[in-house]
Amino acid sequence: MKYVIITGATGGLGKAFSYKMAEKGENLILVGRTMEKLNNLKTDILDKFKGVDIKLFTCDLTDKVSREKLFNDIKDLNLQITKLINVAGVDTQMAFENYTQEKLLFQIKVNLEATISITKYVLDLKNGQLDILTVSSLCGVTPMPYFAVYSATKSALINFFDAIRYELKGKDVKISTLMPGSIPTRQDIIEDIKKQGLTGKLSSKSPDYVVKVALKQLEKNKRHIVPGFYNKIVYFFSKITPYSLQSKIIAKKFSIKQKDAF
Repeated sequence: MKYVIITGATGGLGKAFSYKMAEKGENLILVGRTMEKLNNLKTDILDKFKGVDIKLFTCDLTDKVSREKLFNDIKDLNLQITKLINVAGVDTQMAFENYTQEKLLFQIKVNLEATISITKYVLDLKNGQLDILTVSSLCGVTPMPYFAVYSATKSALINFFDAIRYELKGKDVKISTLMPGSIPTRQDIIEDIKKQGLTGKLSSKSPDYVVKVALKQLEKNKRHIVPGFYNKIVYFFSKITPYSLQSKIIAKKFSIKQKDAF
């Protein structure tokens, strides 16, 4: 049977992808940190969409052994993966000097190491057409003072998937990288959006909207997906604005608040 694998499935954006895939009649492999949340999500999906098969897997994405077990279990069940949606991520925001080694490595492992590792596992299991969609961020377009680790890991994802997209050209693989602005998925993010005023409101797009745009553009094998007209403008100007000016604006905005939801 064919399945879509979604990491970070129990988060706000992960749930939106899960519901949309189920609505399309796709079977799901949902990966999260806790079985309780996964079971609740599965129950809710099956209440809304009948006839969808859902497999649940807990996985510590920061742990190599846990990731290996996840894919050995998938392989043993003979599950064919037709889509990989890399959603899991950590958006800790603070000055770099305030990080502990634990927090630093956790963010790097989830955002970068785990995403690349899981992608390799899925490519090794490839049997037919495979679509890969990875959630990066507009924050990955330029270095961001006081959000340095997040922006660096998200930038690395953009570069990595651009590179393997070229390597895998003509091999029945679609690769798209999603670069959204603000998505109101948690209360702390909603409060941040409100504090940003007009720019926050213009940048913010609902999880459902982001998912709809992302899946439509993935079908077209779009390299970079930036949902929302305002965010497209931000993306364009980030490419041509001198970094000295960008860093001054970014530092003023992000130095006033520290965020650690993980």
